[in-house]
Amino acid sequence: MVSEVSDRVRFDNECRNQSKTASSHALHLLFLNIAFLQYCSDTEDLFGDYDSIVSDSSSLAKLDRVGQNMRPHDIDHTTSSRCPVVLLAGNPDFTSLKSSTGPKQSCDDSMTESFLEDFTDDAFLDMPSSQLAFLQDPQTADRNCYTDEDKTSMPMRHPEKSVSTEDRNERHIAPKARKSVSDHLKRAMMANAATPSSVSRTAVQKEAVVTEEISVAMQAMESVSMVTTDLGPFFGLPTKVKELICNLKGIKDLYEWQKTCLNLDSVQQRRNLIYSLPTSGGKTLVAEILILKELLCRKRDALFILPYVSLVQEKVRGLASFGLELDFMVEEYAGSKGRFPPVKGRGKRSLYIATIEKAHGLVNSLIEANRLDNVGLVVVDELHMLGDGSRGAIIEMTLAKVLYISKSTQIIGMSATLGNVQDIQKFLKAENYTNDFRPVELKEYVKLKDSIYEVDPKEEECFRFSRLLNFKYSSAMQKIDQDHIVALVTEVIPSQSCLVFCPTKKNCENVAEMICKYLKEDFIQHKQAEKAVLLGELRSSGNGSLCPVLKKTVPYGLAYHHSGLTSEERKLVEEAYSAGVLCLLTCTSTLAAGINLPARRVILRSPYVAADFLKRSQYKQMVGRAGRAGIDTHGESILILQDKDKVLKLVSAPMEICISNLMHSDGKGVLSLILSVIGLNITNSLEQIRDFMSGTLLSVQEKQVCLERSLWEVTQECVELLKEKGLVTVSTEPQDGTLQVTKLGREIVHSNPFKSLDLTYCDLLYRDLSKGLESLMLNSFLHLIYLVTPYDMVSQCKPDWMVYFRQFTLLSAAEQKMCAAVGVSESFVARKAAGQNVKKNIDQVVVSRLYLALVLLSLLKETDLWSVADRFQLSRGFIQTLLSSSSVFCSCVLHFTEELEEFWPFKALLTELTRRLTYCVQAELIPLMEVAGVMERRAKQLYNAGYKTLAHLANADPNILAKTVENLFKKQANQIVASAKMLLNEKADALQEEMDDLMMFPLDLLSL
Repeated sequence: MVSEVSDRVRFDNECRNQSKTASSHALHLLFLNIAFLQYCSDTEDLFGDYDSIVSDSSSLAKLDRVGQNMRPHDIDHTTSSRCPVVLLAGNPDFTSLKSSTGPKQSCDDSMTESFLEDFTDDAFLDMPSSQLAFLQDPQTADRNCYTDEDKTSMPMRHPEKSVSTEDRNERHIAPKARKSVSDHLKRAMMANAATPSSVSRTAVQKEAVVTEEISVAMQAMESVSMVTTDLGPFFGLPTKVKELICNLKGIKDLYEWQKTCLNLDSVQQRRNLIYSLPTSGGKTLVAEILILKELLCRKRDALFILPYVSLVQEKVRGLASFGLELDFMVEEYAGSKGRFPPVKGRGKRSLYIATIEKAHGLVNSLIEANRLDNVGLVVVDELHMLGDGSRGAIIEMTLAKVLYISKSTQIIGMSATLGNVQDIQKFLKAENYTNDFRPVELKEYVKLKDSIYEVDPKEEECFRFSRLLNFKYSSAMQKIDQDHIVALVTEVIPSQSCLVFCPTKKNCENVAEMICKYLKEDFIQHKQAEKAVLLGELRSSGNGSLCPVLKKTVPYGLAYHHSGLTSEERKLVEEAYSAGVLCLLTCTSTLAAGINLPARRVILRSPYVAADFLKRSQYKQMVGRAGRAGIDTHGESILILQDKDKVLKLVSAPMEICISNLMHSDGKGVLSLILSVIGLNITNSLEQIRDFMSGTLLSVQEKQVCLERSLWEVTQECVELLKEKGLVTVSTEPQDGTLQVTKLGREIVHSNPFKSLDLTYCDLLYRDLSKGLESLMLNSFLHLIYLVTPYDMVSQCKPDWMVYFRQFTLLSAAEQKMCAAVGVSESFVARKAAGQNVKKNIDQVVVSRLYLALVLLSLLKETDLWSVADRFQLSRGFIQTLLSSSSVFCSCVLHFTEELEEFWPFKALLTELTRRLTYCVQAELIPLMEVAGVMERRAKQLYNAGYKTLAHLANADPNILAKTVENLFKKQANQIVASAKMLLNEKADALQEEMDDLMMFPLDLLSL
């Protein structure tokens, strides 16, 4: 008997790491073994129990009634072709074992006929001998089966002995009369007593075996919970996900490459992956499906890193509805939004959608909270930005930390085609999938004088003549439009769309105005009503002010798009273009990297971005916008040239390589990274730092980047420099040598929730804050605003001295006294305004920084960006950039001061200032503007319509909302409501977490 039970234990051990059915199998065997052991022990009085049942006529009567009730049910199942007697090998189908819904029964009553009749002879080869003797009786050879919910099916122990469907059907042709349950029990117990046992077992042995069975079953269950990730037919996801993608995104089926990519071994086995495709190939949908699989199947959080705030906001709006339907959180980490560390999900998984900088801070906060392992997947869009200056360095820092700390976190990178993808693969320990798929064919052309040539790499000169331009130009028009842009755009607009990429922001505006001069009046009639609405919305967003260029171009269906527009203007222009109200945009290269706005034809005004010649990757990104999936049969790109030879390398050369930027700006990236890993307790010795640095992209490319000295030498120099600056120290413990950050070093690491404060400015900020404490002016915001004006914005603005002097004279006496205290007196500004030379040396950084502080002060007082831009003669786009940068830097300074006791007064002051700079609107609109995608104009509309709080929006009916608010489409209303609900849930979870912390029983409470 012991050997038989041991066989079952071994069998259960083999089932530990199998699918969920293996777990059911283990539990099933457990219950069977316990039942058999209750009747098979040599040390128990089996006849005593049997006699007690026999003498209890009520119990036997109950069993007989059960048997009688099952007969008609048995007959029904005998005639059913769906009733399997033996499961096919390799295709087990276990059903769950459910408790009876009837009156509570004794343990003896629980062994009903289902335990005997649900199994075939083959399935009982390793049963106790007494049970085999009973089952081998000819009277019990034929068995009927049940597929009722309350029955449990038993898998075959020997897969090779499978039974065909025909054999199964033949067994049920002539069922025999069913014996009563009580008869079976009597017969079973008599067999137990009469059959000799070859092995004697004690009660202790029985208990040990049962304990082992329980352990096997529980381990199998735990294994299944970790391994089982298949929840449905849609790449392991429920069908509901496919329906949501269809309903919310309008995507009915995936491209073949997407299906192939999702079925890759690296994806199935959760290995790191880089996949590269041309622009508009559908990369993002694959990433979203993988994210949903991580959230729903593996029950772990996910981080989605995007390059721009606009992309983060767009993705938050788009995925909020998925979160509500599938019960996970969608959290925005962009601008000043995001909590560090994030709120614990309280049973819900979270999707963090973050910009590059915010993602770095999020990872840092999770490391510090020892929660990075909760993140099962990190997806990086535009992975090729690893080679993009300081932002590339931040991406590398983030991924290096994830790779070093959390071995179970999968990294997925989406990228344009790279020339050195092998380096990135080695860095991320990833596999690579590449495809040249485009949903719409792209035809590339170049224009030289009045001839159009098609790009064909097979040709000797890479070009093949296509056609001549057919457009009549007057002599005056020829002088103005030498590049024939009007001829090229009028071939497609207004019936189709067109993008014209220009080298500078000013050129965008000039080209848009120039095209309008030569368009026919028919263009004004096209969608005239919709364009009138757009003009009204643009005017409303500017509080009555309207850009004079847009006022001229919008009636013709044209607009410009660059950073000089406010974020609200850009959003309105993008929505109008997507809806077909605008048919042409003149834009800078930033549009190609931002929100997806495809066109039938893309025109590159020049092969330059400002004064820099186009990179091949930039060129591919721009021309990749040509062709609208589902609308166009093909897309066209036309590059306007003056010299054909110069552009050969642009259209035919290999892609640029991606180089680590940790050595950018004299190694600032390495310095910041080392300080960070010491401050976060990732490493605490030189050897550990060396080990960490060996896992960076810089280490992979050491021979290319570290030309003068090795990476190890660079690392040692950086550690010594940090010691000299007083940011890192060595432990004083003998024979320890542990590296630690000083108090100032810790503040720099924590100074900004998403990246360490630039070491260039940390000393300067410390001096400014210390000096500010001596004479901090609290009757105006000016002093605080000056302290949080970003240092890196100073070089982007030169003061207009007349404007400076005019604004200076409007300050109060206390404010002017504060200006003098920081080093800018009224006499100095007056002399500069008069054009006089000033002999006294004045710190120009302080002067320019104070000028920007005056701009910000005017914004806080008026909240009207247009009037402030006009007063200071600055572009409204620059002022908005200044505002957003200041709110971020204000948050940075706040974190810098939190742990330094000497700066305690700043905590409350900067908390309120950060909030004001973030939104810069009337206080009542702030709760509405916290919702992703809701800007000032929309917030005013919602507030005036009666939706005054976040709760109002979260509980709104999208249909009523769309009808109530002017020019709000149903899709936009749905996204606003979904985003509001998600934000409300996030706030509720934060409050609940705070309450849980307050109510938590103290573990160190003293007791008698």
